[in-house]
Amino acid sequence: MNKLLQLFLAFARVGVMTFGGGYAMIPILEREIVDRHGWASNEELMDYYAVGQCTPGVIAVNTATFIGYKEAGTLGGIAATLGVVFPSLVIITVIAGVLTHFADIPQVKSAFAAIRVCVCVLIFNAVLKLWKGAVKDKGALVLFLLVFGLSVFLDISKVFDISPVFYVLFCALAGILLTRWGVRGK
Repeated sequence: MNKLLQLFLAFARVGVMTFGGGYAMIPILEREIVDRHGWASNEELMDYYAVGQCTPGVIAVNTATFIGYKEAGTLGGIAATLGVVFPSLVIITVIAGVLTHFADIPQVKSAFAAIRVCVCVLIFNAVLKLWKGAVKDKGALVLFLLVFGLSVFLDISKVFDISPVFYVLFCALAGILLTRWGVRGK
């Protein structure tokens, strides 16, 4: 029971501090899950995060579920998931109740514009951390440049609407093949 409470509270701290979506939560997850509790290494956390992106649903919820399940089975997964969702549920409910009355006030609009800038910085920080953990050799750099180029070009051109899942599956297959051919380290 103590472990379930720890999972709930740890992920509630992550949930209450996560602004800007899944990418912005990486530094908070690292501090809480890796540094504070030792429930996963940085590499394991990035693996959970990557799988969480590939599976349907919210990245934060998927990642919490994976880590909770690893630590305490099905009940751990449920406790962690409830922990990461609970703060957002409360905050969104409160904001929804009052935002409609204040949304047109210039100071509120300015505050939200500034929050978007802050979220961009948090996401950029997460990208740098992911970069350091993922791009470790020439094969990974080539994959990064290829997928980045394709996603930017295809998004700008609006010719193809390709799901990110296909990029992830492509990279998984490429990683297997590059390792088999000796281009990437094992």
